[in-house]
Amino acid sequence: MEGTAAARPASAEPAKVSEPATSATPAPPAPRTPEARAAAHSTAQGAAAPSADVQKPAPKSPAPKSGTGKAPSAKAPAAKAAGTTARSGTAKSGAGKPPSTKAGPPKTPAADAGPAKTGGAKTGGPAKAGGAGPARSPRTRKATAAATGATGANRAVPKRRATSAPKVKVRPAPPLDATDRERLLAGAHHDPHGMLGAHLTDEGVVFRALRPHATSVTVVAGGLEAELISEGDGLFAAVAALREIPDYRLRVRYGTDEPLLVDDPYRMLPALGGFDLHLISEGRHEELWRVLGAHPMTHQGVTGTRFTVWAPNARGVRVTGDFTFWDGTACPMRSLGSSGVWELFLPGIGEGTVYKFDVCAADGTHTMRADPMARRTECPPNTASVVHTSRYEWHDADWLARRGSRPIHEAPFSVYEVHLGSWRPGLGFRELAEQLPAYVRDLGFTHVELLPVAEHPFGGSWGYQITGYYAPTARLGTPDDFKYLVDRLHQEGIGVLVDWVPAHFPKDDWALARFDGTPLYEHPDPRRAEHPDWGTLEFDYGRNEVRNFLVANATYWCEEFHVDGLRVDAVASMLYLDYSREDGEWSPNEFGGRDNPDAVAFLQEMNATVYRRCPGVVTIAEESTAWDGVTRPTDVPGQWGIGGLGFGLKWNMGWMHDSLVYMSKDPIHRRYHHNEMTFSMVYAYSENYVLPISHDEVVHGKGALVSKMPGDWWQQRANHRAYLGFMWSHPGKQLLFMGQEFAQGAEWSEAHGPDWWLLDPSYSAEPDHRGVRDLVRELNTVYGRTPSLWERDCDPSGFAWITADAADDNVLAFLRYSADGTPLLVVSNFSPVVRHDYRLGVPDGPTAWRPLLNTDDKQYGGSGLVEPCLLYTSDGA
Repeated sequence: MEGTAAARPASAEPAKVSEPATSATPAPPAPRTPEARAAAHSTAQGAAAPSADVQKPAPKSPAPKSGTGKAPSAKAPAAKAAGTTARSGTAKSGAGKPPSTKAGPPKTPAADAGPAKTGGAKTGGPAKAGGAGPARSPRTRKATAAATGATGANRAVPKRRATSAPKVKVRPAPPLDATDRERLLAGAHHDPHGMLGAHLTDEGVVFRALRPHATSVTVVAGGLEAELISEGDGLFAAVAALREIPDYRLRVRYGTDEPLLVDDPYRMLPALGGFDLHLISEGRHEELWRVLGAHPMTHQGVTGTRFTVWAPNARGVRVTGDFTFWDGTACPMRSLGSSGVWELFLPGIGEGTVYKFDVCAADGTHTMRADPMARRTECPPNTASVVHTSRYEWHDADWLARRGSRPIHEAPFSVYEVHLGSWRPGLGFRELAEQLPAYVRDLGFTHVELLPVAEHPFGGSWGYQITGYYAPTARLGTPDDFKYLVDRLHQEGIGVLVDWVPAHFPKDDWALARFDGTPLYEHPDPRRAEHPDWGTLEFDYGRNEVRNFLVANATYWCEEFHVDGLRVDAVASMLYLDYSREDGEWSPNEFGGRDNPDAVAFLQEMNATVYRRCPGVVTIAEESTAWDGVTRPTDVPGQWGIGGLGFGLKWNMGWMHDSLVYMSKDPIHRRYHHNEMTFSMVYAYSENYVLPISHDEVVHGKGALVSKMPGDWWQQRANHRAYLGFMWSHPGKQLLFMGQEFAQGAEWSEAHGPDWWLLDPSYSAEPDHRGVRDLVRELNTVYGRTPSLWERDCDPSGFAWITADAADDNVLAFLRYSADGTPLLVVSNFSPVVRHDYRLGVPDGPTAWRPLLNTDDKQYGGSGLVEPCLLYTSDGA
């Protein structure tokens, strides 16, 4: 009778086994008239600060450190401000306005210069951002502007009407250079801050603003006003007879609507410091998500959002979104020198704002791009990014403290693989958190593995074609909702593994492909960029910034979402340049070989970084070849003199394939395929293995696991149970895809998920399916309580064959040993023949064996033969 039984000596006892709140201006409803639309445009684009008066600078506050790479410190010139040093890359979180910069009086006579100082702080105009680095970058390693919690989320900044004030004498400003003007209006200028904002000249202060659709723009500085003169195309400018640049705002009028008092983003210094830019350029910024993307913060005393994006080959980049009615003309970004990073701080923009980057390529064409570093996205099929600040408070400190207490190789590790979108169709992250942890805990699995949760446009890809590497899919909720799911799993004692896909990405023209008009994230050689199997693009692992994007992404999921491991997809396709390619379709490496040294270096760096920064986390490779040292440490050289890839575990694809071939055969023919079940032990200890029955094995015509078995329904279930028993007792960790735990007969489909109705008590065959699920529960229970099944998974001395050559009988028998030498005897009968008095030779020592589990037990739907695994020692005692 088919079955797997486990026994142990009767004398042996079983082993016991936050982020701050930020002010935000909600997007206004679409106005009905052009004038109203323009007014709303201005409202969303730049909300006013708390008062229209010129205020004194806030006291200095220390800035947090940013960037954890090991690159040397880079000091950049300091921006002088009213006799003090202004830290332009560090946000000050005070209530006052930033200190002004006094650039010296103009050469014109004082009588023509207008009023003297207007009181309060004096603010200098923004510096140009050309050359080798950002203009006026900070003289500090504390480079990243800090977010503050000055106001509540989604609270609109009030609009204010300015009171009448004395007019400052103005005259037309010198016209912009025709080329600069054309490039500025076309979104193709690298330094809009050099033309917009306020700039001190010999003639006075030149103010210039770009406000499309506005009818008037007035500079308001304390008790003074200076109305700017229209230059056409939305540009307003004038020279005010002032000797220094005041702390000012803009009063903007659209049509007949009330004027709006707003902060000018082009008077702001860069909100990203030189040290961060240095680390980005070197590809060593281990917290890249903290400096690139959209970050609500208070900068120079103004609440808003800092937008940054890496696009080194772009002619220009603009921010656009619902707050500009998707016209980015008024929001061009500045280039921060040779780093390739573009930056713009927009006052009044906060959490929930929908945005994209309008990227102008070298040929002048524009594309609207989602933010590669977006931490939240719109729900597909929409493709925009969303400004996000997390406010989640974790409750899993105990779990994090103990998860690394025992090496994963010497601990129980059984995994339930889940596709969240179809496990219970219609449930989001928070609803899943109320059901999934309890179900997994009841079945006794130690971990869940989630198919990719990062944002992806096509649901049929199951998440393996990612466009938003830093954002959990909006189909199921917000990033904080996903944190809640992970938290609840941890509180139930269940680890969380996430599928991670650094091997390839889709070609959607709003995402990563040719992001700045050139091959940026993908390899420039089409023979290396094009993935022949999936119609996707492969990353350029040799480029510092691309490697940094991926390494930081791995640590991001572990640190920000507390995941306990990453299962890395399609590793083999990364390692081999000729993967799925015919002769002439691939180019060799610099040594003439077929391996990809850049991918090897990337995987080594990723693993080393994750293990260093995230104790207790495990990385798992889906690697289907005989590559040497996949789970060997990166600092331990192998037969070719290079270190291992550094993974913690590797999927045993050979065991999975061979064992399923054997099980698919009729028992009468299995004698000719016996080696399929024994060959895995030839290489079982060459790597640290996971035995996977994954989603890939139950789709696309392969059939569900029980459907692969021969015979009628009773025989299929008997084979299914015997196979699960063999799997749980074989050296290595276990992984089982959802639906297989209760012998679902149909293939999995992401459209409807598991057939839960099979467990409905009103269904006549429900006991058959419930019996298999009960077996899985008992397998996990015995597994967790029996150190012989996991303590020496990666130690050859923890295994010994008893019978490996009984091919005619379809019988396998072997011993597993715990760290203290306690043996466990496993006997598998893969034939339908009941074998009475079947004799096996076992070691001397134990005089009797007691049964632990029998897969043919009646409670699991079996025949219930009496103690088929009550065995004796070889001397007949």
